[in-house]
Amino acid sequence: MSGNSFGNIFKLTTFGESHGVSIGGIIDGCPANMLIDIEAIQQEMQRRRPGQSKIVTQRKETDEVQFKSGLFEGKTTGTPIAFEILNADSKSKDYGHIKDVYRPSHADFTYQKKYGNRDYRGGGRSSARETASRVVAGAIAKQLLPEIKVNAFTSAVGSLNLNKTYQELDFSNIEKNAVRCPDLQLAEEMETYIKQIRKEGDSIGGVITCVIQNVSVGLGEPVFDKLHADLGKAMLSINAVKGFEIGSGFEGTKMKGSQHNDLIEADEKTTTNYSGGVQGGISNGMDIVFKVAFKPVATLMQKQKTINIHQEEVEMQGKGRHDPCVVPRAVPIVEAMAAMVILDHLLMHRSRENFNPNQ
Repeated sequence: MSGNSFGNIFKLTTFGESHGVSIGGIIDGCPANMLIDIEAIQQEMQRRRPGQSKIVTQRKETDEVQFKSGLFEGKTTGTPIAFEILNADSKSKDYGHIKDVYRPSHADFTYQKKYGNRDYRGGGRSSARETASRVVAGAIAKQLLPEIKVNAFTSAVGSLNLNKTYQELDFSNIEKNAVRCPDLQLAEEMETYIKQIRKEGDSIGGVITCVIQNVSVGLGEPVFDKLHADLGKAMLSINAVKGFEIGSGFEGTKMKGSQHNDLIEADEKTTTNYSGGVQGGISNGMDIVFKVAFKPVATLMQKQKTINIHQEEVEMQGKGRHDPCVVPRAVPIVEAMAAMVILDHLLMHRSRENFNPNQ
């Protein structure tokens, strides 16, 4: 299986399965002599971990990160940073009933057909458990970007939408509720709705909005490494993501050019930000704003028709511990992937600036 690495200079390679001994990763390209706050990394892991509230999976994992290399006396050495996260609360028996059955809208069918073998326990490599490793790398990337602020939040759960601009929101409210919505009243409605969905044995999707502030002009490498293209790839690589839009996104198609153009003022800022902070694939100094759409979790506690490995029609029902809505726990994952992309492009930008053909 290929495709386990992400990034150009700041590169993460992840390993492990949901019910294996552990998951983890190796980070290449991290600059040397950078002070790393391990506790800050653990705090990011706590935001993503299962069992943190009544509206997420009740799997109990501490998600304590064990660093194996690349750090010495609290600083990076410039060598690969290897880390491991042990799996402590996997219950593989909960998945025995799908050993020979393909769950609807899961990766079971495609993995089996592509590789001829799959780890059915918790979805194996296709499980969102893998994203814990991304949060580690993202937490490190954030620490290397102290001036840049990356804030993601839940802006929709089902038909419940946050009808405010991000400038009207108080980002300090994001971590004050289980849904991670900065509008506290709407957050209560979302939480009640998710609990109702869970009682029905069903699931629901939603949207996460991400705002990246204080990004300088010039990040992005056209033609094929445009900043927003790499952000899109990063977000679409997250489990359950079905859509990505930046700036005006699909709503922009309803506007005329005279309405949509971001007019530039004398201070080099724009009067509007329909571009979402990226023009021509390059950051323009405005806030980078994008949205990520998450589908409903595929595992339901309801009976559904499907087929088994013998192509026989069967009926199956989900068991075990699953998120009725993945969106709240995905917020730190979105932030992590965004931070990794920004840091990677910043390192590429600096590498080009420092290049001297006469040396």
